Amino acid sequence: MNDLHIEPATAADLATVLDFWKAAAEGTSISDDLDGVERLHARDPQSLLLARRDGELVGTVIAGFDGWRCHLYRLAVHPAHRRQGIGSALLAAAEERFVALGGRRADAMVLNRNERGQRAWVAAGYHPEDHWTRWVKPLNG
Repeated sequence: MNDLHIEPATAADLATVLDFWKAAAEGTSISDDLDGVERLHARDPQSLLLARRDGELVGTVIAGFDGWRCHLYRLAVHPAHRRQGIGSALLAAAEERFVALGGRRADAMVLNRNERGQRAWVAAGYHPEDHWTRWVKPLNG
């Protein structure tokens, strides 16, 4: 996998990332628009990690750290490139980022219906917590 390169997204990558998520990510988020990813990038330009092979975008993960907790979002690998270790490499890069920032534990949001994604997270050493549920409230509606 030495031809795989992982690095933070640039501002010029953001529209491409949104298109990539339409093909590679499971589900959509309220923040899946250019304004949302531009805000993410402006606040923490190192958080959106991209995996490229021969210049082609093949995977993403958002490794957000708020100074308190480490959060993983949008781990996505293009369907044509799955089962090649790209997701594992992205998670390793995210975890290295968290450790360098002083993070102690990473958490991930995984859709309940995304069984393939759940298997990937388990393989990477993650597990669901039964003792709490995420509560949300949209702020713009």
